[in-house]
Amino acid sequence: MKFWLKIIALTVILILVSLWAKPIMADDTNTQTNTSGSNTNITGGYESTTTNNNDGQTNTTTDNSTTTSTTNGAGIPPPSANSPSYSSMSQDVCSMGVSGSVTTGIVGISGGKHFVDENCERIKLAKVLQDFGMKVASVAVLCQDARVHAAMQSAGTPCPFNGKIGSEAQALWDKYPELRPDYDLYLAKQEIIAKVDDRIVEEARIAAEEIAAEEERLEEEARLAEIERLKQLEEARKKANEKVIIIDSDPLIIHGD
Repeated sequence: MKFWLKIIALTVILILVSLWAKPIMADDTNTQTNTSGSNTNITGGYESTTTNNNDGQTNTTTDNSTTTSTTNGAGIPPPSANSPSYSSMSQDVCSMGVSGSVTTGIVGISGGKHFVDENCERIKLAKVLQDFGMKVASVAVLCQDARVHAAMQSAGTPCPFNGKIGSEAQALWDKYPELRPDYDLYLAKQEIIAKVDDRIVEEARIAAEEIAAEEERLEEEARLAEIERLKQLEEARKKANEKVIIIDSDPLIIHGD
């Protein structure tokens, strides 16, 4: 008996639910925008309807789904350009690899190149010549560098010149300064030296003129002093030779030899 009561109660509940239930309709609109590279717009409308026939009960359900997706990838940047790897591949090769890359919003470019290190080559050549006992030639190779040439000049040991060393080489460098690797620096130094020498000469000339003027002033003072002294002596001599003769209370001045 209880079992049938449960069945009847469940049936009544289902009938009430079916009477109160209404078709459910869904209408959803979703818009998504991505401005970092791609633009996507998604729009969807959803409608659900279901129809069931059960013991005279009617339940209708309709399901309609429409989705539209639009993607615009025109603003996506191209992949970054990677710089190629350049290496000397050997410690005995005086070269240096340089590479670089540039990436824009439209195109990316990369490239690289090997450059010869002349200073490295010069050092290696000088070392080999030194190992062969060619000391002058080794120094001559190093003297091709302007810094070494200037340093040798400052040290008082001029670089070799056509087989000449020492003072003979210095004479040739002075005769043909255009052949110096540091010619531009040499001209700049010579210009500074000339300016300093000219200033020293001018200062010496001014000092000599001042000394001459001072000596002339002293000589003039000495001459005037001597004139004054002679004048005083002359006056004293005159006074010593004067003889005063008083006649009838009148003074009579007689000059004697």
